[in-house]
Amino acid sequence: MLKIVRMTAVCIIASALGFSLPHPAAAKPEPAYDNPFQNPGLSMEKRVTDLVSRLTLDEKVSLMHQYQPAIPRLGINAFKTGTEALHGVAWLGEATVFPQAVGLAHTWDPALVKRAGSAVGDEVRGFHHLHPAANGVNVWVPVVDLLRDPRWGRNEEGYSEDPFLTGKIASAYASGLKGDHPFYLKTVPTLKHFLGYNNETDRGFSSSSIDPRNLHEYYIKPFQTVISEKAAYSLIPAYNSINDKPSILSPLLKSTVKNKWAGKHFFIVSAAFDPSGIVNDHRYYDNHEEAHAHALKAGIDSFTDQGENPALTKAAISGALQKGLISEKDLDHALKNTFSIRFRTGEFDPDELSPYSRLTDDVINSPAHQKLAKKTAEKSIVLLKNSKQLLPFNPRADENIAVIGPFANVLYEDWYSGTMPYQVIPLDGITDKIGKKCVSFAEGIEQSGFKSVLTGKFVTADQNGKKPLTADSAELKKHETFDLADWGDGVHTLRAQANGRYVSLQDDGRLIPDQKQPNGWTVKETFQLEKQPDRTYAMKNTANGKYVKAGIDGTLTASADAPLTAAEKFEKTVVKTAVQEAVELAKTADKTVVFAGNNPYINGRETQDRNDIALPPAQEELIKAVTKTNPNTVLVVTSSYPFALNWADKHVPAILYTAHGGQEAGSALAGILFGDEAPGGRLTQTWHASVKELPDMMDYDIIKGKRTYKYFDGRPLYPFGHGLSYTSFRYHGLTVSPASLKTGGSVTIRFKVTNTGKRKGDEVVQLYTAPDFKTRVKQPRKDLKGFQRITLSPAETKTVTFKLKQTDLAFWDVTREKFAVEKGPYSINIGSSSKDIRLTKRIPVHGEAIPQRNLRQKTKAENYDDYEGVRITEEAKRGGDAVKSVTENSWIAFRHVRLKGEKRFEAAVSSKGGGNIDIYLDRPVKGKKIGSLNVPDTSGLENWKTIKAQLSKTTGTRDVYFVFKGKTALDTFQFHR
Repeated sequence: MLKIVRMTAVCIIASALGFSLPHPAAAKPEPAYDNPFQNPGLSMEKRVTDLVSRLTLDEKVSLMHQYQPAIPRLGINAFKTGTEALHGVAWLGEATVFPQAVGLAHTWDPALVKRAGSAVGDEVRGFHHLHPAANGVNVWVPVVDLLRDPRWGRNEEGYSEDPFLTGKIASAYASGLKGDHPFYLKTVPTLKHFLGYNNETDRGFSSSSIDPRNLHEYYIKPFQTVISEKAAYSLIPAYNSINDKPSILSPLLKSTVKNKWAGKHFFIVSAAFDPSGIVNDHRYYDNHEEAHAHALKAGIDSFTDQGENPALTKAAISGALQKGLISEKDLDHALKNTFSIRFRTGEFDPDELSPYSRLTDDVINSPAHQKLAKKTAEKSIVLLKNSKQLLPFNPRADENIAVIGPFANVLYEDWYSGTMPYQVIPLDGITDKIGKKCVSFAEGIEQSGFKSVLTGKFVTADQNGKKPLTADSAELKKHETFDLADWGDGVHTLRAQANGRYVSLQDDGRLIPDQKQPNGWTVKETFQLEKQPDRTYAMKNTANGKYVKAGIDGTLTASADAPLTAAEKFEKTVVKTAVQEAVELAKTADKTVVFAGNNPYINGRETQDRNDIALPPAQEELIKAVTKTNPNTVLVVTSSYPFALNWADKHVPAILYTAHGGQEAGSALAGILFGDEAPGGRLTQTWHASVKELPDMMDYDIIKGKRTYKYFDGRPLYPFGHGLSYTSFRYHGLTVSPASLKTGGSVTIRFKVTNTGKRKGDEVVQLYTAPDFKTRVKQPRKDLKGFQRITLSPAETKTVTFKLKQTDLAFWDVTREKFAVEKGPYSINIGSSSKDIRLTKRIPVHGEAIPQRNLRQKTKAENYDDYEGVRITEEAKRGGDAVKSVTENSWIAFRHVRLKGEKRFEAAVSSKGGGNIDIYLDRPVKGKKIGSLNVPDTSGLENWKTIKAQLSKTTGTRDVYFVFKGKTALDTFQFHR
């Protein structure tokens, strides 16, 4: 029988949450507690309030830092936020490594993703059991930022370019992490990064200009989904600004996240070094007291800064208190949010109350988790192309398979990856399937030697990886040969043949071959080779930006500032080309498998965006050479992000894509190649044919920029949702009931899917909608509203059901600042991808006719319908948005305005240096000018002044343009008769 204390506490918790438990056979008096907060039988609100009331002011200040100290007199232990668990527990030692987050999303299988999240949550608890103070259960995942641009360095960390899919996958992973107990949390998932974060260049101070439609329809949606579904109880603001206000200070944190979505006790913790970044990077305040006070009032509950050193945080909070910028009540409010989370982890309760307290380190990399890692890797693999039905291979065909490429014999971890306890590389996975005698291998990397012009000697590497590279060898042998890998964008690595280690920059500039892989926050193993007019090469290390020079004794250091003066010149001798051995193997093989992709630490990662989406030239050359030699070639791309595979798509008969798949990647891939499993993964991003199809990286308007499958009007290389199978599927029998979608109602969509092939396979059925009439504003060409991954045996048929609500079709109406559904016919589109639509039905939808614009009411400038050359800016430090000019004659437009003879108007304007805002009808500049504002210099764009002016009398329905001249800004305006 359970202890009475346990049953008492659980029953009270259960009663508060609305369910009942059996009563114990006999009741005993509840034990006494020193303080009410220690009593599990009390409500969390009472416990939190009691605990916070017992803290001194100094203790409260100390608890505002990420590393919360112990308070021994109250029995409070030390607590740390921020365990990393993106696709496995990271940085704490060996743990199960699942596919990268973007790979998990490629499964389109929320139930499977939840299982992966649950396994990771178990392992977090396992590490917590080993060291509770150091290994916290507040986990900083999932990443909910949308993948609106494939060049984003952190693409691997997100899920999709679509907010609906991102929300569902993120919710599933977070739900697994938090567990299913109605009160206790296995871990505390913390969503990253709120909001509009999708660039690494200048991320600490760049600003994402996001208008109301993009905000409400796109960027904010996945965060709303996860929080509203109670899958996460914590959040981290982004590093960037939103509309010129640092995200850490965004009014949305309190007004929307906490007050609208989360309700009571939602925990917001800052990103690392972001609080001091308000001063140091954004230059938003010139002192930390004001910065921290604003952040606290904006909704920040815990400050992550300066690593384990809380000095800056404590000084800033104490200073803000002394200056009266904040009060002790502000600290109380934040700490109640913090401790509400700590209580739900079971930290203050007997272990027998929480089912998660019994998890130990035995769960880490358990056999069950290994099996799950393989399954998720299998389910995430996407078949992009399979002409001639080259795949799957027959494992019993006794064919020779040539395995070629730099990704065949290695698995890569990434910055937020766990440490793999073991690795099943693709080469081993294939060999295990068909035996060593049927497999040949060539890495496909150039091998070269480098002779110093200064010394006349070849660069040699130490076999033990202890001594620096030295240009002192008279002969070119193994120790003087380096594997020169091309990673694209002019970046290379040098791996010494002497010991198989990568050449790495040391703090003193020396170059030593001592690293197993490129790694670290600053990658020190990458070089750029710059060809000189005399055909020699200068070599620059990308970590310190210094060129390599040779000392008198031949010792090499990366310490020269200029390539043509102090830098050493090297003559390069190619020992073996990248394609030489590969082509020889391809000639004699029955089939070849070429492996290409990216290293997650190079050219695209946190702090670094990609410049292009093309494959590295050496990999492109390898694919071409092998395919031309042996037409029975399969290309396997292992990558954190999309590539432009144009040549391969035209010439290689079969292409598989996988994100970096974790410890079981090789066995999972081999299972797909040889047909043990059928590929069923689907792309969660549009794959473009060229970087030229993408707008500027800092263009956050997906509507006007024609980003993602929703608005892109070109022909993608591979569309959103794309993925093939080894079998075929027929869609049929679509019904929609009732026949129309009424206001506030819903319809049930049913159809059947039949496996018409000869193999068992998975199909991901996708539901898209689109308005079938001329809408007031541009709406998505297609919009994902539902999906299901189903498994079908040959000749098997399943009925798929979706429910679509009328409100699912809403868009953000800027004229009234609310979601609205336009009346008219809409298309229900069912298909296998956003481009492969199999069934369509048109249904009438009850809704509104959006009224004409009425500019006689006070109108916010940012609620425009169209624009050119402007950006959204902040109205004031405490909130609000406005519009500022960026280029001369920039403009904003308000469509379908009903004019009734208005004669004057007034506007809140600002300027830095003075300027004009002119009003035109129908066209900017060349249209009919009906008014003008002479905007005085207000000494800054946040210093607003209300100006009145006359309008030329006009009637009828017209488009109204505001044209900006000079550095001017517009906040609100209003027409008057």
